Amino acid sequence: MNNNSDWIVELLAAKKRYAIPIMTHPGIDLIGKSVKEAVSNGEIHFQAIQALNIKYPADAATIIMDLTVEAEAFGSIINLPEHEVPTVLKRIVSDAETVDALKVPGLDAGRIHEYLLAARLAAQNITNKPVFAGCIGPLSLAGRLYDMTELMTALFIEPEVIQTLLEKCTEFIINYIRAFKETGVNGIIMAEPAAGLLSEDMCDEFSSKYIRQIVTLLQDETFMIILHNCGNKGHLTRSMVSTGAQGLHFGNAVNMADALAEIPTGIIAMGNLDPVNVFKMMNPKQLYRSTTELLQKTRGYNNFVISSGCDTPPNVPIANIDAFYQAITDFNKSLN
Repeated sequence: MNNNSDWIVELLAAKKRYAIPIMTHPGIDLIGKSVKEAVSNGEIHFQAIQALNIKYPADAATIIMDLTVEAEAFGSIINLPEHEVPTVLKRIVSDAETVDALKVPGLDAGRIHEYLLAARLAAQNITNKPVFAGCIGPLSLAGRLYDMTELMTALFIEPEVIQTLLEKCTEFIINYIRAFKETGVNGIIMAEPAAGLLSEDMCDEFSSKYIRQIVTLLQDETFMIILHNCGNKGHLTRSMVSTGAQGLHFGNAVNMADALAEIPTGIIAMGNLDPVNVFKMMNPKQLYRSTTELLQKTRGYNNFVISSGCDTPPNVPIANIDAFYQAITDFNKSLN
């Protein structure tokens, strides 16, 4: 697909409910590989995306929401377990001096090239639906470099230091997203969960302001930005809208119907089934019921796309994914 504008128009006019869960990890299981292999090798990562694309009728393909790739490029030490999601082990900046000395890395650092490869292969081979890459948001990246607890304190004590760090994070993210855009993907899901810890005013100042810069530079009819904030409990929806992102993705902490009431009808709103307590822990009947309840609750909003509230974790039962899609199929039949 080359034109997101046409796809958005079709989505908003469709009688059926679109479904775009963020769930690359089940694809890793389908191809018999480990999480570590998929997040370290772009070819294996793509194979997982393609396996899910073949097996399930999602209305877009997504890559793994790995929130360590960008921090690793800056020099963070990453723990890469065989079958769990990667984590950042410790902070690499701690004060004005270390922030000033921090260099914005090139796109040859760490595993960046593997994620670009996965995106390129997906864009080349999945042409009947949008393909969305993924990246971290500026504040969430800053939190991984500075330590999130320490950063929250520094926002009040030395905000100018964090502003400098955010400028460097934003510069790198712009370069990274531009490279994703050049692979041919249709957009990116930007994960900014750290913003959920802030008040609306602070979110505007330390997150949304920087995301707005990114959106202004890179979003167009061929490339959309979807802002994900699973920390939003309903108090940040207006701030998310203010970024200008064409899509907003919500975690399970928010009441989806309440959020939809605050979102302009031309903006796609996505969410928000709990990736752990629903997708992983429920049995198929319970998951079917939860999916149906969310679909019924949001049926009056044409701009709603049902999704997981975040990237589903490793080892989600295949029977649960089947139940998710069956619930959507049954709901869509009821609309005809």
